[in-house]
Amino acid sequence: MRIRLAALFLLVSPSLFAQTHFDGTWRMKMSTLEFSGASEEYLIADGIYHCLTCTPKVDVKTDGADYKVSGHEVYYDTIAVRVLDARSLAFTFKKDGKLVATSKETVSADGKTMVEEFHNALQNDPVTGKAGFVHVADGPAGSHALSGKWQMRTIKNDTEAGTLTTYHSISNGLKIISGRESYEAKFDGKDYPVGKDLHSTVSLTLIDENTFEETDKRDGKILTVSRMTVSKDGTIMTIESTDKQRGGTMTYTAEKVP
Repeated sequence: MRIRLAALFLLVSPSLFAQTHFDGTWRMKMSTLEFSGASEEYLIADGIYHCLTCTPKVDVKTDGADYKVSGHEVYYDTIAVRVLDARSLAFTFKKDGKLVATSKETVSADGKTMVEEFHNALQNDPVTGKAGFVHVADGPAGSHALSGKWQMRTIKNDTEAGTLTTYHSISNGLKIISGRESYEAKFDGKDYPVGKDLHSTVSLTLIDENTFEETDKRDGKILTVSRMTVSKDGTIMTIESTDKQRGGTMTYTAEKVP
């Protein structure tokens, strides 16, 4: 299960530098996404799903029932996992009893690759897409085919929703509108709340007139640090985001919507 991916188009979208001529809406170019570093590790055995690299870890039964999980409330507070067959699992995420996202993960017949089909139900225009993974380490003998370590290689969003972020300049900072969240932060390195979530904060540091860093935290712990660099003509941004919990890096570019 790609908990990080299920959340990717929900709340977390690195913000982009917005002086007056950078204000507007920006679209992530999905074809430019590149991943390196940390893999994701799962174990499905004896009727239990274990997400070993989730922060915090997740351990729930695979009977399709909703189970409370802690530490992921910014995205969901219950998860349901169901084994569909020897190569597929289905996941349902909810928050306050409302559907947040669903996904289905299917391992290829040779066990070398896996495809995740995801659907984010919270957007006004729901996010739907697919992600591709390669198997980098096997799980224990007798465990489900999804067990082991997986590395994301590709991702494709079938809808525009979830790829758009809007920025407005404020005094020495930005107002950021991403998905269902809207919040403000100044370029002073201080922590500011992300929307109504009391556990999540963001801080911004201006590096130069074309570059700034964003630090995202959960309960004071750093989750990601992202550096955004704007092209001289103001049409393209290069984003590099580092997962401080597991060490992985994601890079991509975004283009300004006319």
